[in-house]
Amino acid sequence: MAAQTHLFHPLHSLSLPLKTRCKSPDFKPKLKPSTFIISSKLRAAVVGGGPAGSSAAEALAAGGIETFLFERSPSTAKPCGGAIPLCMLDEFSIPPHLIDRKVTRMKIISPSNLAVDFGKTLKPHEFISMLRREVLDDFLRRRAESCGAALIKGLVTNVEVPLTSSSSYVIHYNKNNSQKSLAVDVVIGADGANSKVAKAIKAGDYTCAIAFQERIKLPEEKMEYYENLAEMYVGNDVSPDFYAWVFPKCDHVAVGTGTVCSKKDIKMFQHGIRARVRPKTHGGQVIKVEAHPIPEHPRPVRVRGRVALVGDAAGYVTKCSGEGIYFAAKSGRMCGEAIVKASEGGERMISEEDLKREYLKKWDEKYLTTFRFLDLLQRVFYGSNAAREALVELCGDEYVQRMTFESYLYKKLARGNGWDDIKMVMNTIGSLIRCDIVGRGIEMFDKRVLAQL
Repeated sequence: MAAQTHLFHPLHSLSLPLKTRCKSPDFKPKLKPSTFIISSKLRAAVVGGGPAGSSAAEALAAGGIETFLFERSPSTAKPCGGAIPLCMLDEFSIPPHLIDRKVTRMKIISPSNLAVDFGKTLKPHEFISMLRREVLDDFLRRRAESCGAALIKGLVTNVEVPLTSSSSYVIHYNKNNSQKSLAVDVVIGADGANSKVAKAIKAGDYTCAIAFQERIKLPEEKMEYYENLAEMYVGNDVSPDFYAWVFPKCDHVAVGTGTVCSKKDIKMFQHGIRARVRPKTHGGQVIKVEAHPIPEHPRPVRVRGRVALVGDAAGYVTKCSGEGIYFAAKSGRMCGEAIVKASEGGERMISEEDLKREYLKKWDEKYLTTFRFLDLLQRVFYGSNAAREALVELCGDEYVQRMTFESYLYKKLARGNGWDDIKMVMNTIGSLIRCDIVGRGIEMFDKRVLAQL
């Protein structure tokens, strides 16, 4: 461990030189009499250079931790719709030039092709940012480097877990067809749904969806239609348990879908969404095809020893909306800041209890209710075409739209008017009844939604 750096860290000679650190301006170490002071700075490895890993590495390096960020392929990016909420722009200082499109209009289309405009309550300054992951990820990695994180362009093949609490974690990785190793004190797993870090600490399995999308370059006149418009399609033809989408990018659209229960049929569902949007995309050229696993719920274990999981590796993708970028970046930053705080700027060793107290507990207190509520909505509204018709009908209600966008754009469960909330519940029940969803389904929805009010 770091307290015996020179004696027990024979692999430290593989360290990369760090750039000038950008210390957090409000960081003030407070050492207690009982604090375990270490002889050199705490060393942390962040595996995965997406929004989660880059945000974690930035927070660590800015707080005084010697930080190594592993990314196997910086030039590529995970397939993703690329939507981020308004609050993320300020919170993570995302520059405007990264944004491809500012979506101010949304349509949600039912199985019977009933289309509802789902953006009537947006204020003049409000919009949903659409960007490309390869652009965002590169920006966040470069910012982490500017704070002092050392970027290692290599594939992590194994994380060696120490047999004792006084030993180091060893990251084994392949760089330029050469096997290398690095010893560290702390590990953050930000390496996605198929996380090697999660496997190393036996974090348990979770259900994964598969997302599939095609990037399609449209003729100029058809691209104008999607200038500030995003579309969501629901129906058994495009997904049995999720939705399909058309999201605008800089000079093309992303057309895709996802599913949990019928992964083997994902190409059939992609054909379904392509058929639904054919009149609007005819003449377009597919320029890229992408597919990727998406976690459906948090892992059973997200912290073990001096290892923490963030982003997709932890399972932080919301049901119903499938949103993950913001929660990835937020979890990475919270975890990095937690390590900085617990280690008092890298001056003392941390423990599993520190990670659970400073990271996991705070994360669950802030977001667990949101994840559970969206899980409930997906169970109710994505189970059949009748329920999907009811969902689209409800989305026409301006109060539903306002509450939805306030929660999404600012990442807080919106607090509404009590009477309007009751009316919304009654309208929901009425829509479900009109769509022949009766009996236990309505009873479950009624009780669990009322409990959220």
